[in-house]
Amino acid sequence: MELALRLRARRLATRRRFWHIIARALALHQSRKGLAALDAHMLRDIGLTAEEARREATRPLWDAPDHWQKR
Repeated sequence: MELALRLRARRLATRRRFWHIIARALALHQSRKGLAALDAHMLRDIGLTAEEARREATRPLWDAPDHWQKR
């Protein structure tokens, strides 16, 4: 019985981790999509060039800075 409970808890933790990863990936996608939509004036306000913004916006989804990966 105890083993079954531990296995169930492990499966639940795995599912939660999976959905957490999906949620973070969607948030990153939305963030980069928003960055790509900014005009030159807005980019200047946040201290980025158009090239820097384009480079960040076109990075692959799995390529996120380490500090964004913290849980």
